[in-house]
Amino acid sequence: MFSYRHAFHAGNHADVLKHTTLIAILQYLTQKDAALAVLDTHAGAGLYRLDGDYATTSAESNEGIFRLEGAENLCPLLQDYVDMVAAFNHSTTVKVYPGSPFITQRLLREHDKLKLFELHPTDFRSLSGNIAQLKVGRQVQVLMEDSFDGVKKFLPPPSRRALVLCDPSYELKSDYGRVQDMVADSLQRFPTGTYAVWYPIIPRQEAHDLPRRLKTLANKAGKSWLNAELTVKSSKITAAMRQGEEKRPGLPASGMFVINPPYVLQDQLKQALPQMAELLQQDSNAGYTLESGGH
Repeated sequence: MFSYRHAFHAGNHADVLKHTTLIAILQYLTQKDAALAVLDTHAGAGLYRLDGDYATTSAESNEGIFRLEGAENLCPLLQDYVDMVAAFNHSTTVKVYPGSPFITQRLLREHDKLKLFELHPTDFRSLSGNIAQLKVGRQVQVLMEDSFDGVKKFLPPPSRRALVLCDPSYELKSDYGRVQDMVADSLQRFPTGTYAVWYPIIPRQEAHDLPRRLKTLANKAGKSWLNAELTVKSSKITAAMRQGEEKRPGLPASGMFVINPPYVLQDQLKQALPQMAELLQQDSNAGYTLESGGH
């Protein structure tokens, strides 16, 4: 189960969608004085070198963050995202990409708390070392445990305000069901929390079922929800790809499903998604959808 490494995919189009949405949610949630607890279920290494071996192997950031880097007239939310990434780099060229732990920590206040879960031994060591350099003491806790069970002990948080970011690799088919179970359990433990789930859109039944099941969960719980999907290219696998004559396509699309989203998020994504689709498109199949419900 430890073959997936986010370093290969850092800064790709899925990260653009995920981290832009994350920034918008955190900007809103940190406006209230009361402390916020953030639980990041699959934290990864925290920081990634875009000029390192992993990232250059697939070069997915070339069709992600690097397409936005020099773009003009970005909407405020996408500009905030580009500025956030730039803040981790000393030169004008982006060489370091911040994962969700570092984006989150940068936006938190001193009295907020961040719990980071990571099971991969190498990534756990990297994450622990990267976080230690921040010298933020007890604000951030790194846990080497299964987050699907681990989040339970932190919900509800003492402050009664929480964001749970859940973005497994879905390398294991069972992840789809476990995400659904975790969200259902979390909503029972803490109905007013904000739950943000990233998922891949691939030709696999479980991937198509997950957003539908999350909608059902939210509706049954009487909670508002928002679902944003970004497609950058076709998901079709050609005969040449099947025979190994052509490279199989990477991830064609992904989504962010948010339960109890900030009320401003829909309008922000309405501006950001068309720009993402235009700037990140890899073929004529690029596009986006934005749905909401449960109000």
